[in-house]
Amino acid sequence: MTIYQLKIKLLSDTTFGRGDGVAGLIDQEVEHDSSGFPYLRGRTLKGLLSEECDNLIAALSPEIRPHWKNVACILFGTPGSIQGTIASMHVGDACLHEDLREAVAFQIKKKTLPKLTKREVLDSLTTIRRQTAINSESGVADTGSLRSFRVVIRGLEFKADLVFETQPNQKILSLLAVGTLALRRIGSGRHRGRGYVRCTLHDDSGTDITQKYMSLFGKI
Repeated sequence: MTIYQLKIKLLSDTTFGRGDGVAGLIDQEVEHDSSGFPYLRGRTLKGLLSEECDNLIAALSPEIRPHWKNVACILFGTPGSIQGTIASMHVGDACLHEDLREAVAFQIKKKTLPKLTKREVLDSLTTIRRQTAINSESGVADTGSLRSFRVVIRGLEFKADLVFETQPNQKILSLLAVGTLALRRIGSGRHRGRGYVRCTLHDDSGTDITQKYMSLFGKI
């Protein structure tokens, strides 16, 4: 088994949306764990990476495009995959540093005072933003259009494990590297200014290998 890491640095406030809100507080809550730490689901991250890789492959010349489509199928699998066509890579959830999460979880569970609460942890890493729709003719806010949403504050770094049962070849790593670089927006509202990120690919020793493999993309 070989494990690589995808690191995600938040360059703007970001919403890892979970599709619901909190009555009387916000319309859209962020995905967070039992200790209050926000995270991005691995399934969502895999879909974002796959989409970026598909876009890059579509820009290649017709002569080499099928070759790289096959590489993508090996990396991400195919719809309705069966044994033999399943993805070679498993994507874990993107989380904050493990040591931090373990230390805070201990503080939450301890029985003596003072102790942290899940709400305090969530509030320390996020904030609430509000927006409204403006009527293009009158220039004033549309009635009932005010919405509130929680965002993860910029500057935080998340890490996701990329697990391979066998050592991936250089072309798989090349496609993964360019897809990582191309991933610039994540989360809800990424088309409205939120979720601007910088992503890098790292090996099991923590070395950044993004630039090392990206130059191989588009060659046969």
